Amino acid sequence: MEKVKAKKHLGQHFLKDESIAKAIADTLSLKGYDEVLEIGPGMGVLTKYLLDKPINTHVIEIDTESVVYLGENYPKLKDKIISQDFLKYNINEVYENKQFAIIGNFPYNISTQIVFRTLEYKHQIPEFSGMFQKEVAQRICEKKGSKAYGILSVLAQAFYVTEYLFTVDENVFIPPPKVKSGVMKMTRKEDYSLPCGEKLFFTVVKTAFQQRRKTLRNSLKTLNLSDELRLDTIFDKRPEQLSVEEFIVLTQKIEADGV
Repeated sequence: MEKVKAKKHLGQHFLKDESIAKAIADTLSLKGYDEVLEIGPGMGVLTKYLLDKPINTHVIEIDTESVVYLGENYPKLKDKIISQDFLKYNINEVYENKQFAIIGNFPYNISTQIVFRTLEYKHQIPEFSGMFQKEVAQRICEKKGSKAYGILSVLAQAFYVTEYLFTVDENVFIPPPKVKSGVMKMTRKEDYSLPCGEKLFFTVVKTAFQQRRKTLRNSLKTLNLSDELRLDTIFDKRPEQLSVEEFIVLTQKIEADGV
């Protein structure tokens, strides 16, 4: 496990527990797609279990040292290693509008950005699973009424069914992180289109949670709502009191108001 040195600036923590790597690989249902993309494979502890499955695996890795290691040790990955930054890479250079799953032991410093990027490609990604910092994995799966419930929870759950699967201890990594990790899964809803404007929905959710302690009447002031709409009782609530469905209704009301 010492062959590639974990780099702090890349948020690398290499998983050394084979049973956990296999368990993460096994979270994929392999239904509705023939392709999988692993983000941040490092030295391939998860990759080897993906390569055993009846699916076409690509990996995307920004660390050049890891890219060399993977190329030397996993011949099945020949021409399937993308040496790029997932957050900036046009994924259709590989997938050309195909359906594909995403999986990984995600670098914690960019894990939420990976989810937001996945949402941009939701029409191509029916399944997403992997390891996050525990509190981030829980936040994605959290329901309304909790302090952890926020922008990530609502936006992910608008399009996907989210499920927190299991917790992973610090000591199964090199180097060990200072926090526990959690594995979660997102399965795209059968109908993942919104009955409201998607761009406005994102704006409403993000604006509401930016001042989460205030009522929606105050936090959404910048949207220039009509006085009549602001009398609606939904604006008496704080954002964490609204379910995903209620945020959709709220967006529809704002849409009808002419925003």
